Amino acid sequence: MSHEQAHAEARPHAKIVRMANQIGLFFQSKPHREGVAGVAEHINKFWEPRMRRQFFEVVEAGGDDLLPIVREAAAGVRRPA
Repeated sequence: MSHEQAHAEARPHAKIVRMANQIGLFFQSKPHREGVAGVAEHINKFWEPRMRRQFFEVVEAGGDDLLPIVREAAAGVRRPA
């Protein structure tokens, strides 16, 4: 097992965290409220329910690896059924 595979197994949602933080970095340049809304809107529009479910697993586990703008945006993300 490679180091990267071991790391991914230790952090099963690392890809979701990385993707969410990339969105957050893009929207950080906007005024704060607009940026938070933009992150939530982007996730709602482009992430399938499975990805949003994983996102909420990260958030509910404390979301420590998420940027603050992403954690704040979680309140505006639609929970999958």
